[in-house]
Amino acid sequence: MGDTLVQIGELLLGSVPTILFMLALWAAYTLLVHRPLMRTLGERYRKTEGAVQRARADIAAAEARTAEYEHKLREARISMLKTVEVRRQKAAQARDAVLAEARTKAQAQIQQAREAISKDKELAKANLQAESEKLATEIIRAVLSPMAVGAQQ
Repeated sequence: MGDTLVQIGELLLGSVPTILFMLALWAAYTLLVHRPLMRTLGERYRKTEGAVQRARADIAAAEARTAEYEHKLREARISMLKTVEVRRQKAAQARDAVLAEARTKAQAQIQQAREAISKDKELAKANLQAESEKLATEIIRAVLSPMAVGAQQ
């Protein structure tokens, strides 16, 4: 067992330069490659994340502007529809007023025509009465005249 321990001791003593070389290599790698690489990757990550965050903020702002635009557009449409409705109601009221006036005038004309027809009817009746009396008188004279002529003879 003593031999084995001596051999292990020699191996360990022989591996010390290798261990020191490996430690120096690891320190050089850490200082020269790993830390700068991690710094660069961190910076790159921050920059890309910053760009992504700015893009998200820009998208959110665009969505907000779009929502505001759509809201204003809806308000404009509602306002326009209300204006159209008011104008339609005014036009309907004007049309109704014109129709009412036309009805009133038509009723007045109908009433005047009825009164004129009534007057014409009364006048025609009076004329017919006078004519019928004249005709009756003439008929009576015509009928009685031959009798009067025959009675005189």
